[in-house]
Amino acid sequence: MSLPRCAFRWARLPARLGAELRSGREPGLRALRQAWSSSSSSSSSSSGGSKAPNTSLYVPLPVKPLGPNAAGDVGAELTRPLNKVEVRKVLDKFYKRKEIQKLGTDYGLDARLFHQAFISFRNYILQSQSLDVDIHITLNDICFSAAHVDDLFPFFMRHAKQMFPMLACKDDLRKISDLRLPPNWYPEARSLRRKIVFHAGPTNSGKTYHAIQRYLAAKSGVYCGPLKLLAHEIFEKSNDARVLCDLVTGEERVIADPNGKPAAHVACTVEMCSVTAPYEVAVIDEIQMIKDPARGWAWTRALLGLCAEEIHLCGEAAAIDIVTELMYTTGEEVEVRKYERLTPITVLNRALESLDNLRPGDCIVCFSKNDIYSVSRQIEIRGLESAVIYGSLPPGTKLAQAKKFNDPDDPCKILVATDAIGMGLNLSIKRIIFNSLIKPSINEKGEKEMEPISTSQALQISGRAGRFSSKFKEGEVTTMYPEDLKLLKEILNKPVDPIEAAGLHPTADQIEMFAYHLPDTTLANLIDIFVDFSQVDGQYFVCNMDDFKFSADLIQHIPLSLRVRYVFCTAPINKKQPFVCSSLLQFARQYSRNEPLTFAWLRRYTRWPLQPPKNIKDLVELEAIHDVLDLYLWLSYRFVDMFPDAALVRELQRELDGIIQKGVHSITRLIRMSESQRMLNLDSSPAGKQGQLLGAAKLSSREGTGTKAVEAAIMDSLASKSLASKLVRQGRLTPSMLKQLKKEWLKQQLVEDKSRAENENQSEGTRKKNNPNAE
Repeated sequence: MSLPRCAFRWARLPARLGAELRSGREPGLRALRQAWSSSSSSSSSSSGGSKAPNTSLYVPLPVKPLGPNAAGDVGAELTRPLNKVEVRKVLDKFYKRKEIQKLGTDYGLDARLFHQAFISFRNYILQSQSLDVDIHITLNDICFSAAHVDDLFPFFMRHAKQMFPMLACKDDLRKISDLRLPPNWYPEARSLRRKIVFHAGPTNSGKTYHAIQRYLAAKSGVYCGPLKLLAHEIFEKSNDARVLCDLVTGEERVIADPNGKPAAHVACTVEMCSVTAPYEVAVIDEIQMIKDPARGWAWTRALLGLCAEEIHLCGEAAAIDIVTELMYTTGEEVEVRKYERLTPITVLNRALESLDNLRPGDCIVCFSKNDIYSVSRQIEIRGLESAVIYGSLPPGTKLAQAKKFNDPDDPCKILVATDAIGMGLNLSIKRIIFNSLIKPSINEKGEKEMEPISTSQALQISGRAGRFSSKFKEGEVTTMYPEDLKLLKEILNKPVDPIEAAGLHPTADQIEMFAYHLPDTTLANLIDIFVDFSQVDGQYFVCNMDDFKFSADLIQHIPLSLRVRYVFCTAPINKKQPFVCSSLLQFARQYSRNEPLTFAWLRRYTRWPLQPPKNIKDLVELEAIHDVLDLYLWLSYRFVDMFPDAALVRELQRELDGIIQKGVHSITRLIRMSESQRMLNLDSSPAGKQGQLLGAAKLSSREGTGTKAVEAAIMDSLASKSLASKLVRQGRLTPSMLKQLKKEWLKQQLVEDKSRAENENQSEGTRKKNNPNAE
């Protein structure tokens, strides 16, 4: 080995390894491990007993082989060009050594990562036209048995850290994602001695009323509610009581003062509350939602961060323990005031069984839109009128339907709704009827589950019957089907499980610091790694961020700064609506081009003016457009210059709300139109048409309509393709009835054909017997 090469390699060796070489001993793997892992051991000891990371989240970054070096191949000049065949053998030997694999595990490379890193490392070595001098010399020495194959490990790890940059900064990432002391995130709140009052009780117990009275009497206050409807209600109630109050939601800002001066009182959705503004009184409604897998972080933030002298919490008694524990960590005591329900509620011993048993004041609770459509249609067939409320309806439409149902002079006396009635609407309900007790839900892992509703949900919905302020002072609860009634009683009789943990959510600052260490990682993958590295106390959990990651993946290819990308991903969208998702993508693309989204552009994009819905599909599309306008308004308060026409868009949204209200007001007509369209495509065969007609005749007879008139219509329109739709519009036929009647008719046809064939055979035999020469 030449003198320059010796000097070069000697200078690179760690002191401990060089000492062993000077003493004439072979360093061996132990010395190599000790020399190169000293930093690793010290860092691992500093991080303590943290959980092992989920390496399946590590997305490898490509490390391209090196091209020709402008200064020439220095390594080849110092030694000789490498023999690729020999180098491949050396690399394979390196990969197969168990000691090397164990050493890789010490550095965070499990078997999967080790394999991925080695494949990339081998390709890098064999495909590079000019290697770095140090690795070239090391490979050459190993080929000539002047060095050990284990000497490749430092170069291998250097390459692995380029592929998986999180390996090089694990301790920094753990510090950034350490969520174990959330109270310390709010120094302004910690500087106050806050009074915490918990108003605990079931629905219709007056707990929120007492908290709001204190809020109205204070010099300044903030109300934090779970829904825009509740924030609107307190906003209107405060101003009606001559307490000037502003409204702040994600999509709306309303200043009560005509001169634009901010009021001392604010009604807002819980996500929008300020944790820096001082107040005398703060009210946090529905505090039990601190356990919500997706939104619980907002209640945790409000509870720990609001700067108020008094904080009044309203919610279920199940949240008392967790609130007390959280306030213990801040040094604050909790005063608990318990309330009982103001009006009695009875679980009936008999199910409804049939919609024929409906009476005024009934509310049928469904957990899917399809069930709402089906039940509404069946109610209309019985000559009754119903109001409809479900989650994706605009707030104005929900209020209009609630007003229609509550109006004693309106013929509408039945309500069909989802669990959206559980909060935010004042309804005059006598009896709650559960159409089903199975509700789809998303667990903490983001997985969809089909399980019976919880005790908390059942109590929340049942409590809407017999409200103190309504005309029905006593409430009743039952089910549609007898087999569900026993389960309902079991659910309602079970004690509500105490809440064990509160939700947390990474902030934009934390994600930005995380991204500084992993600049080439996608935002969705960044979130996954953050959640995996995060450490929380037993009183907390990290909220599910699937919706955030969905949006992040959706706009990943659009060039945006990290902060702007984060804001777009926090925008609330319904990912089940393709048009809403594509709108988020379009808005982000326009933003990246620095092209303002004007009112004129939005009108063209939504194809305004819009027509009233002709069927359910049209209604769903209008609801999606309403959500798009909501998205525009939400973004307009974050990016004022790029979304400049919020006032005009709000007027457009009000007009659209009116169109949707008209559609929902005649929703049964829309359902009939949708059914007729489906039926026209159901079966075009002669037998199918005849089955539909005969089924219609039977159904009309069963419903008590004029059978002769229907038969006449069948005879007049037998060949007409529109008869099915006519019968649907007249309320005499539904798809389910049609299918059943068709089956019965076909079965009857088979019986008749068989009987006819038997009669013909019998007649033929009799004829032959009477006249043997007839054949």
